[in-house]
Amino acid sequence: MSESVDVTATLWIWTSPEAPASWHFVTIEGEAADAIRATALMRRLEGGQRRGWGSIRVSATIGDTNWQTSVFPSRENGGYLLPVKATVRKAESLAAGDEVTVHLRY
Repeated sequence: MSESVDVTATLWIWTSPEAPASWHFVTIEGEAADAIRATALMRRLEGGQRRGWGSIRVSATIGDTNWQTSVFPSRENGGYLLPVKATVRKAESLAAGDEVTVHLRY
């Protein structure tokens, strides 16, 4: 992981009537999404293996909490979705609707 971006966005919940669980995400758009997409393309061109669903491994930091996860391409806006797990939300006292700043290394 050698690239990084900072993103400020709203934490939101995805739910589905068919799925029993809900998931919290931050949407990464604009220049930050473009930078991630460019790095992913370069890695594939250099012979890297494409990950499932076009995901990109990242190290994410919100406040004092750091975790390893992946961002996933968003069909709706062309950006990426960052899942924010419960342990991170609890540690940082976050709830859906909160604006968060995330530092991503990828």
